[in-house]
Amino acid sequence: MTITTLEQLSAIYGEARETSLAKEIPQLNEDYAAIIQASPFVVLATVGPEGTDCSPKGDAPGFVQIIDAKTLAIPDRPGNNRLDNLKNILADGRISILFMVPGMGESLRVNGRASITVEPAMLERFVVEGKLPRTVIVVTIDSVYFHCSKAIVRAQLWDSSMHVDRATLPSPGRMLKNIVNGFDGEAYDTALPERVKATLY
Repeated sequence: MTITTLEQLSAIYGEARETSLAKEIPQLNEDYAAIIQASPFVVLATVGPEGTDCSPKGDAPGFVQIIDAKTLAIPDRPGNNRLDNLKNILADGRISILFMVPGMGESLRVNGRASITVEPAMLERFVVEGKLPRTVIVVTIDSVYFHCSKAIVRAQLWDSSMHVDRATLPSPGRMLKNIVNGFDGEAYDTALPERVKATLY
């Protein structure tokens, strides 16, 4: 049976726990700000006319800057130029950001509205190795709350003994070779480590 109504969902799950509702607040507090400042990795979710996008972003802890209790700024570094989340932001500013901190079971989610800026003073806030980001995503916070640790605990995400041997999974070059006719996957993989280093910023 496919679930199609809120009543059906409620019959299965019951009511939300009081604490799960209480932890959602409309702006950052000291605790939530501390998690953002410690986070080196986030996942951005956006929506637009072509559908949804979910993209990773990472840098030194605190790379997402807190402008004030209602505003965050995220640098957009060089990537593949698909611009999926940026195009979505132009069409529909809704955004969700999941902050993760290695070793911490809880994660933090921010929901809000995003815009894109190239204001020089904003770009300058994010200079790394003398290089500016291409753009900065500015997020006005609607709500923020933390997720409990259950998903991370179940996944054993931070347990190094559970980390896979990268060689057991397809390489980027192999994946491209299996999609793009005539693609030289071996040459791509050979050049990839240096290319990543040279194009981080």
